[in-house]
Amino acid sequence: MRAAPGVAPLPLRVRDIPLLVALALAGLGVHPAKTAADEWPASTIRGQSPSGDLFEGQIPRAESSSEFLAPPAAASLPDDGPAAELDSAPPPDDWNAAAARLSAQIEELQAELKDLKAAPPKSDDKKKEEKKDKAWYEKLNIRGYTQFRYNAVLNDEGDAPPQHVGDFSVQEDQTFLIRRARVILFGDVSDHLYVYLQPDFAVTPPGSTDGIQFLQIRDWYGDIYFDDNKEYRVRVGQSKVPYGWENLQSSQNRLPLDRADPLNSAVRNERDLGAFFYWTPTWAQDRFKYIMDEGLKGSGNYGVFGIGAYAGQGGSLREQNDNVHLVTRLTLPLQLEDGQLVEFGVQAYTGQYAVLSTPISPLGVGPPVRPTGTFETGDADGKLDQRIAGSFIWYPQPWGFQSEWTVGRGPALDDAQTAVTDRPLYGGYAMTMYRIQTESCGELWPFARWSYFKGGYKSERNAPWSHVNEWELGLEWQISKSIEFVSMYTITDRTNTIARNVADTRSYQQFQGDLLRFQLQMNY
Repeated sequence: MRAAPGVAPLPLRVRDIPLLVALALAGLGVHPAKTAADEWPASTIRGQSPSGDLFEGQIPRAESSSEFLAPPAAASLPDDGPAAELDSAPPPDDWNAAAARLSAQIEELQAELKDLKAAPPKSDDKKKEEKKDKAWYEKLNIRGYTQFRYNAVLNDEGDAPPQHVGDFSVQEDQTFLIRRARVILFGDVSDHLYVYLQPDFAVTPPGSTDGIQFLQIRDWYGDIYFDDNKEYRVRVGQSKVPYGWENLQSSQNRLPLDRADPLNSAVRNERDLGAFFYWTPTWAQDRFKYIMDEGLKGSGNYGVFGIGAYAGQGGSLREQNDNVHLVTRLTLPLQLEDGQLVEFGVQAYTGQYAVLSTPISPLGVGPPVRPTGTFETGDADGKLDQRIAGSFIWYPQPWGFQSEWTVGRGPALDDAQTAVTDRPLYGGYAMTMYRIQTESCGELWPFARWSYFKGGYKSERNAPWSHVNEWELGLEWQISKSIEFVSMYTITDRTNTIARNVADTRSYQQFQGDLLRFQLQMNY
């Protein structure tokens, strides 16, 4: 260490340190109590004054603390030497009292430090502003998906031209199609309100002959929660009707390009205006979430138990009578001992459905006329419409199986094609799939589905009596989380539900043929 200018360095030895500490304390007016320092031996101190004179002296052994602080007489220190200031050192006070005061001060400082550590940090105005609740629109999230399709008819042996209820591009002179273009706003805008707003930008409304890609509401509802755990809620607005597991499953997650007719024919667009109560205990919430997070093609959280009332005509369609439909559903998502996830469900609904009509030539004989028993012919009350269905899902881990079957009564055109009455219906589907996860090529999902339906297609004009027997083989390739590609081969025998308003031309005959179908899906 370098000495300050004008001050000669003092050579120190280890045994001199206690003395210098005591001298410093004395200069500060702090006088420690008598300790082992009183036993220090005599020391020799050497130094050099500012004038350059060397000095050396002996400091004898101190017999007491006060004697220890007094400059030794034997030390011949120059007047301007470092020890000259010792003569002006204050006389010692009560050493024990001074030590007690120091100890008390130290304890007081330690207590204050402890209180400072325990106290919460003080926040300034900026931090207070950051802690303010977000505006409702800041709590919304956005996502969506788009589906581009191409369909090719490879074989057409039936009496009717190609047609598919779920995809109007499956017909003559059609190729590419934007099947769905969805942008979804959703989020918890408060502790007890969740909103879900989903329009579709690629809708072809009923009756449109050349216009496509209209904007239309698909979902627009709010979930009102009654408790903090979100076990009990009421969903109000336009949403999916809880009938059929596949109906509730998003088209974004479904393997086949379209839903199976037996259950999908129950609710047009799978949605309607209404209010639904759902009960989902916390264990079921966790299970539904796990199924979705693991990419197991789940249907989402529609409660373990649900019950509600809805208009009955179908999503984004004008209501035609003052009757409401009632629906209820019970489903159990379970996990077996080996970790396999399964789900059992049962659902049912009842109501009166008003059938819309268009003129046809009955059995292809005579001029076109409207069937009786329809809204336009005076039957505004509608026909009995009720079904019950069972669902079984074996989630793909990696093998999967899915099957649903339904029975009931509903509006249907009679065999003479002159009147709409209520007739029995039945049908279902079974599908198997396998999940292949690769390290570098994404996921592959081969699947096969068979579906069968016999009954009235109430949402189509005149509720035509329909018969569907269809096989589908396909492969979904999840290239990444953002891009999926599906190729599918369909062997079908289904009723063409398009009314042919031409004299002496029969409507609702069978389309029998093979289809090659492709879909590119973009998730965002």
